[in-house]
Amino acid sequence: MIKIVTVIGARPQIIKAAALSRAIKNHFSDSIQEIIIHTGQHYDENMSQVFFTELGIPSPDHNLNVGSGTHGKQTATMIAGIEEILLAEKPQAIVLYGDTNSTLAGAIAASKIHVPVVHIEAGLRSFNKAMPEEVNRIMCDHVSTLLFSPTQTGFVNLQQEGFKTDNTKPYNVNNPKIYHSGDVMYDNSLYFSELADQKSNILTRNSLEKHKFILATIHRNNNTDEPLRLNALFSALHQISHANKIDVILPLHPRTAKLLQHNLEPELYKTITASTYIKLIEPVSFLEMIALEKNCAIVMTDSGGVQKEAFYFKKPCIILRPETEWVELVTCGSAIIADADEARILKAYDTLTSNTSLVYPDFYGNGKAAEFICREMLANLV
Repeated sequence: MIKIVTVIGARPQIIKAAALSRAIKNHFSDSIQEIIIHTGQHYDENMSQVFFTELGIPSPDHNLNVGSGTHGKQTATMIAGIEEILLAEKPQAIVLYGDTNSTLAGAIAASKIHVPVVHIEAGLRSFNKAMPEEVNRIMCDHVSTLLFSPTQTGFVNLQQEGFKTDNTKPYNVNNPKIYHSGDVMYDNSLYFSELADQKSNILTRNSLEKHKFILATIHRNNNTDEPLRLNALFSALHQISHANKIDVILPLHPRTAKLLQHNLEPELYKTITASTYIKLIEPVSFLEMIALEKNCAIVMTDSGGVQKEAFYFKKPCIILRPETEWVELVTCGSAIIADADEARILKAYDTLTSNTSLVYPDFYGNGKAAEFICREMLANLV
């Protein structure tokens, strides 16, 4: 029996952790014990607690209740709390997801006291270190013992940064093991797809016709906090929806909801809130999000996770960021980077909706990435 400590702090990590927790429960309950720490980095009843219930994730064993704050203060508080728990639990490894401040805090806390780090979603790179997430993911990778990349691109990125593919056991921070494992989010999307059809009535509630609406999400701080970018994004949404007489549904992240009226030009804010085509709604659950992704015509997002989920369900995607770590989506043509550039967004919409030959190659594994990760942890954690 090995003991692992899983750290989660933001909504996407809660979802990702569901895949591993489910694999442990269904296949490895006699050999892996999982202790869950919720840092409380992002906490909102609609965006956190409901996910534990809906996705069947065990309740956290520890909650640090860190809350919001500056990067430094938030990360420092998490480091102290995670270190204390690691010293008490004495796990064989800490499991970290993605690229948030919770990821960074877990990596620093564990590496300082020589607890092996398992990084899920390793190797992803936007090649823009101005993004806090890019710094977090790089630093986590370089103190990890087992690194699981969801894509071949990520695996190659690790090699280019000096990680070797021929290291042999025993593995440790100085002799790490890298994998192309497939994506745990693909595991989840396959698993919960049918459940979403059965349990979600979000299309009916919002008077949406299948395959005849746009799903949009906007939450990154450089989009919400910078008025020029936010105005460009919402002006593009307004123009596309009215020109094409198509509904746009936009679940509002708390940050976006807070800043919308403050940062939009008064006339545009009035136009958006009065529009019969643009539906601004409360945050949605994971199952509701899957239902929206499966049934929309196209996705427009600044979320890395939503980009992939659009791909899983064979939906074209306009990326509202200057770059993406999921470069294979752009390479294959199913997604276009438009940033917060109104003209580029309009052009991307026309390009993607007029293309009848988009392809969606099998980039993200076979839907059993979490089981693979569990087997490798059992085989390689002393």
